[in-house]
Amino acid sequence: MLDVHTAARRIMARCDELAAYTSMTDGIERVYLSPEHARVNRVAARWMREVGLDTWQDAAGNQCGHLAGRDPEAPSLLLGSHLDTVRDAGRYDGILGVLMAIEVVRALRPQVGSFRFGLDVVAFWDEEGARFGTALLGSSAMAGRWNEAWWDLTDEHGTTLRTAFSEFGLDPGRIGTAARSPSSLAGYLEAHIEQGPELDDGGAPLGVVTSIASARRFAVQIDGEARHAGGARYEKRHDALLGASEVALAVERLCRAEHHIIGTVGRLETFPGAVNVVPGEARLTVDLRGEHDDDRDRVWGSITRELDEIAGRRGLTWSARELHEAPAVMCDALLQDVVRAGIEDTGRRNVPALFSRAGHDAMALGAVTGVGMLFLRNPDGISHHPDEDVSLADVETGLTALVATVEHLAREAG
Repeated sequence: MLDVHTAARRIMARCDELAAYTSMTDGIERVYLSPEHARVNRVAARWMREVGLDTWQDAAGNQCGHLAGRDPEAPSLLLGSHLDTVRDAGRYDGILGVLMAIEVVRALRPQVGSFRFGLDVVAFWDEEGARFGTALLGSSAMAGRWNEAWWDLTDEHGTTLRTAFSEFGLDPGRIGTAARSPSSLAGYLEAHIEQGPELDDGGAPLGVVTSIASARRFAVQIDGEARHAGGARYEKRHDALLGASEVALAVERLCRAEHHIIGTVGRLETFPGAVNVVPGEARLTVDLRGEHDDDRDRVWGSITRELDEIAGRRGLTWSARELHEAPAVMCDALLQDVVRAGIEDTGRRNVPALFSRAGHDAMALGAVTGVGMLFLRNPDGISHHPDEDVSLADVETGLTALVATVEHLAREAG
């Protein structure tokens, strides 16, 4: 019998414990293939073994665990999320879903022998893409969607992904062994804080996710001419920073005019970066998300036309390199139904159905199996920030719903 209050308190305490594994002195940061990655995997493996899971670290650095159902050869229902973070992160994004998955196994272990599927837990890495610029590396490897071009990606110190793999103790030549076949999976379920305010605004603790936004990320470079700040008259200037500033405003303007398209310029750097030099080069990132791929791509086309106009008017040139692309993913109809039923088992009716504007590992797993997501209320919707939050009461309710979701799915499977 699940002691949901004790389990929820354990989850919250472990979120606090994992917050101490960080490369920052005054905040949380855990990136892919770092010392913190290795340390947290060891901790997560211990917690997985505590509930009866057989554990291993896969060829991409994901921490995995397995508990067989009545047929050891049957596919497994995969539950989990990610343990990497952005810089100066909160303590629940991703982490909460991994810890809830472990507690689901604890609660259902006495019943799993009667299930037609086993239970697997995964702690993915590099969902955020904070180190190498692209995202979903761990879950893409598990989905068999590894891109060989990724090996040449570099971090801010110039370390390639291939080198980082080897330094971490992983063999780049074995990356294909991380892939799971569709026949080995009965589905993927992920619990996650909502990274938006819809549940909080509606006074609802939980919601069922219907789809996950498509995404594209670009690195844009704008080249002008560096000149002396005092000696260069305005009519002689080709200021890359002013051009980049216009681009950033154009991204906001174009995306605000579109339904369900979100655009963000998250990074802007100028070179040579001296106080008395007109910037000759600017580099910025553009993150685009949309409910539908074609709308997202159409907006990127509009942004490139703005780049052409701005560059032509200011005497600049520009180029763009795509860092990441993920199509929109629809959540599986059956998994939506059982998530909704699990939430209803907590006494809730009129369960909110939400489109996720944030990306998740479920996007990659959707290539090999059906995916479902449960959102938990996040006060004011703030995330990727130390102030992101979730209440103990909502974790209790969410855990009860997630356990019930798996039970509903087991009954559906016979």
